[in-house]
Amino acid sequence: MAPRRQSRCPGCSWATGVCLLVASLVPGLWAQTVLVNDTVSGFIGTDVVLHCSFTNPLPSVKITQVTWQKATNGSKQNVAIYNPAMGVSILSPYKDRVTFRNPSFKDGTIQLSRLELEDEGVYICEFATFPTGNRESQLNLTVLAKPTNRMEGTTRPLIARSGKTEKIPVATCMSSNGKPPSTVTWDTKLKGEAEFQEIKNSNGTITVISRYRLVPSREAHRQQLMCVVNYQLDRFTDSMTLNVQYEPEVTIEGFDGNWFLNRKDVKLTCKSDANPPATTYQWRLLNGSLPENVEVQNNTLFFKGPVSYSLAGTYICEATNTIGTRSGLVEVNVTDKPLPQGAPGGIIGILGGVIAAALIIGVAITVFIIYRRQQKSRTETDNDLIDLPPSHKPVPPPKRKQEMKSHLTAEDIQVVHLDNMKQEEEIQKLPLQTPYYDMAASESSPYSDKLNFGKRHSEIPDASDHLTCCCSPEDQYLEKIPHVYNPLSYLPENLYSHRADVSFCCPPPGSRAPYICPKEQYV
Repeated sequence: MAPRRQSRCPGCSWATGVCLLVASLVPGLWAQTVLVNDTVSGFIGTDVVLHCSFTNPLPSVKITQVTWQKATNGSKQNVAIYNPAMGVSILSPYKDRVTFRNPSFKDGTIQLSRLELEDEGVYICEFATFPTGNRESQLNLTVLAKPTNRMEGTTRPLIARSGKTEKIPVATCMSSNGKPPSTVTWDTKLKGEAEFQEIKNSNGTITVISRYRLVPSREAHRQQLMCVVNYQLDRFTDSMTLNVQYEPEVTIEGFDGNWFLNRKDVKLTCKSDANPPATTYQWRLLNGSLPENVEVQNNTLFFKGPVSYSLAGTYICEATNTIGTRSGLVEVNVTDKPLPQGAPGGIIGILGGVIAAALIIGVAITVFIIYRRQQKSRTETDNDLIDLPPSHKPVPPPKRKQEMKSHLTAEDIQVVHLDNMKQEEEIQKLPLQTPYYDMAASESSPYSDKLNFGKRHSEIPDASDHLTCCCSPEDQYLEKIPHVYNPLSYLPENLYSHRADVSFCCPPPGSRAPYICPKEQYV
């Protein structure tokens, strides 16, 4: 009998039992979970709720305590504790600001009131259980701070001076103590530039400052400048109207270019655009003194009596305000007689343009209508010709004067002389002449049944036996030209047997005669 093998691991049975015990508890360990919100945010002075719940599917596991902690510089600071035996405990500095909403073995939710910037951080919710140990989860609390926004204009007076190019601040827009920082922009038609500055405060908030700079000018006066602040979903706007001071800009009115002798009641008025308004006006005449019959009333020159040549000259007006003095001038001419008055050139030009445009449009419409009518008429004519059978198609209208001749002349005939040896070969090359009427096979008619078309061409009698062409001497000359081939005639043999002396004259051009004059079949 073989000896029994002794175990080399006397403690293995104990270790195996522990492993089996732990394995039996593993499903319960994985099922125990602490649920919290990942992120919670709130504004300063408001209340926030930090949710925390525990899932415990194992009735044998008991909860002994719920603890809220804050992670600070790598350590944990207790905030609130719930113990079923000891009750609720809130630690400083959260006393009177933290409360458990419904403390139990499954719910550890708390409420944090009157948020402060120092409350921001990472919070841990922990459940102490027996015998499985502690279970915890953490969340981030973000504290927001609504900024204080305002816009103000510069207290420095804005003065426009010629030749000055330095840009100075004209307005400031500030968004103070915001968290996160605001976005500041400007809305204006002014040609300036904005500069921005961010200041981090000791409490963690940020102040954003924007200044708008430009070169003061006459064009910038009374222009609107708007500051726009965007924070989260909030929008703040404020605006101001610039007040730019500048020297007077002077113009003189009253001279219409038609000051003639003995004209009465004429005057010159000095007008200025200035900020502040001009306070004094001074009149003078270039290279001389003002006429004696002139009366000065502030910014107006009144000329008493009729106009004379002594009033001609260059008049200068100087306007002055607190910023400076500027001047303007006008050249006055005096004529013997009044100038002819007519309609203003601008009105005449406009009327002329309107009339010319109307004429052009009318001509274009007329031409278009005529063209369309011609096209329509041609289309209808072509359709009528296409619809007619070949026996009813009219001869095309004459295009040249020579085609209007009723008889051919000797000059119109081209006589071809053929050699005896080549005559027969050339005759075979010439194409057969097509009769005017299309005698192709078609349906029979009473008239066609009476005609005898059963004979061959050789049996058809010569048309000269029945027709006598009463033609001119020129036509008789053509008859002397040898025939290329015998002309065809489709007349029956005894059609005119009762009257052998019937004669037909050759039809004039354009007629619808059923036969072609024999001379047109010669070469």
